[in-house]
Formats: sequence, structure tokens, C-alpha cells
Amino acid sequence: MWKMATAVVLLLAVPGRAMAQTDLQGVWTNGTLTPLERPPALGTKAFYTETEAAEQEQQATQRRAATRAPRPGDVGNDNEAFVDTGYKLVATRQTSLVVDPPDGRIPLRPAAEATRDFNVANVDSFETMSPWDRCITRSPTHIFPAGYNNAYQIVQTPTHVVIMSEMIHEARVIPLDGRPHLAPQIQQWLGDSRGRWEEATLVIDTTNFHDRGWISTHAGSGRLRGVPHSKSLHLVERLTRTDPNTITYQMTVEDPEVYERPWTFSMPLVRSDDYQIFEYACHEGNEATSLILRGARTLEREASDKRP
Repeated sequence: MWKMATAVVLLLAVPGRAMAQTDLQGVWTNGTLTPLERPPALGTKAFYTETEAAEQEQQATQRRAATRAPRPGDVGNDNEAFVDTGYKLVATRQTSLVVDPPDGRIPLRPAAEATRDFNVANVDSFETMSPWDRCITRSPTHIFPAGYNNAYQIVQTPTHVVIMSEMIHEARVIPLDGRPHLAPQIQQWLGDSRGRWEEATLVIDTTNFHDRGWISTHAGSGRLRGVPHSKSLHLVERLTRTDPNTITYQMTVEDPEVYERPWTFSMPLVRSDDYQIFEYACHEGNEATSLILRGARTLEREASDKRP
């Protein structure tokens, strides 16, 4: 669909008029070595030099080789066939995916950090097991990159945009027709999204979250994994196609009960025409959740039996 190194515009037929939209359709990936948060030692250094970026990638390759090697007593890691390799830093060479605040760090409130620590330490309880482990949803911030399944398919119509995530196989159907958000009492795992065009940028505004989820569920998000979100969570995403093979993706996260201030994540999405998205069947033959819960209850009973 993209034939020239200039912005493609779709002329989409709407009754009585034609509506121009930037063409965002295709399969896009965002696997990367760039961390979500900037290492504190880098302070406000927002970008690596080309030499520094090459050194970081080499060190990451060495670290991965060391951590993938089995240790005595380990039951093993994911099979190599299921883990993506060869990731690089993002093309911008930014030192973190968080671009605001200037230090590249997420401004978590102490109470949110305490809840996160409890959640992560108690993953064998049905009350604190993550929504991802329970095969409900990955998280509202579904485009945070992880170790694998970092693909997204975008489909457009005159009145809607659909973003389908490879991980957990979720599809967000986003109206573009100016309709208001759902009534406040209607709350959902992924909230209620509404889109609009600001020139060449698709802006997605999402509200109406409940407070039973985590803002992120996987280890690739670092200290954000296990952080709860409240009903006040408000996400604003911006997708701008900057060249034939790149969408600049930006998300601003606002949740006054969890963060000291809003913060912003930004990274490129890279077009990948030869990437094949397979079905993600989370619970098909998956006994992990029931075994984890059953094992934890067994340990509790054994500990109770030993008490005087």
C-alpha cells in the first residue's frame, strides 16, 4: 500500500464527502533492548552516541547469554523457539522509552510502589495474580515491548481504527466518529477509547477504567510491573507515520492516585510486512495457573500442620 517515500493519505468514502486519513495500516513491531526507564546513573542523558549504542547492544548480548545458561537446580527457561532474539536499541538511540519527566523515570507514589511490591511477592494467590497470568488481558499499556510477541496489526475504516496486539490476541476497536465516552459507571479492563485526527496524527483518548488491573504485567517494564491503576487512569496515545516504515508512537499516562505527575512513553513502531502473527491461545492446555494455586495451598496446609 505504501509505494513512495512520502506520507500516504487514504481518501475514505463517507456518505456525502471524502475524508483524508494518514495510512497507518499494516503489521508493526517494537521489540527493543531500550529499557522503559533510564538507568539512574545516566541522569538527564536522553540519547546515546552511535558508539555508545553499539557498546550497549554488545553488553546486552553478553548478559543474555549469561542469564540463559541453566544454573544448578533451575527447572529451565522458555524454549529458545518461543523467545525473540536479535533486538537492538531503538533507532533514535534514546536511553529510555520514558521521555518525560526529563530524567526518564516514572514518578511513582510510595503507596503505589508498596502495592506493587506486595503484588509481585504474592503471585501465587488468586487475589494478587496478574491479569496476564490469568489470561484476561496483558494491560492497558499494551504497546510496552516485552521479550516476544511484539507485533501489532492496524486496520482502518472510515469510522474506526482497530489495533490488534499479538500478545493475548486483543483487538481494540476505536471509533473515529466523534461519539462521547461511555457513561462513567461503565468501567472496563482496557477502558473506553475514542480516536480523532489532528492533521497527520491519530490521537486516541482512553478513560473508563476499573481499578482491578495492573498498569503493566511483564518483566520488560521493570519496576512498573505489578503497579495498580485506579479508576482515574487516563491514557492519551499519538500515532504519527513519519516515513514509509515508521510510526512514532507516544503515550501519556495520567493517574493522580498512582503517580506524582503525568509521564510520557515514546518509541518507533517499525513496519514488518513479512512478520507472521500466529494465534495466541493463552488457556488452551495451560495448567500453570491452577498448578501454582494448588501448590501454594498445599504449602499453606503443610505449614499449618507443623504448628504446635
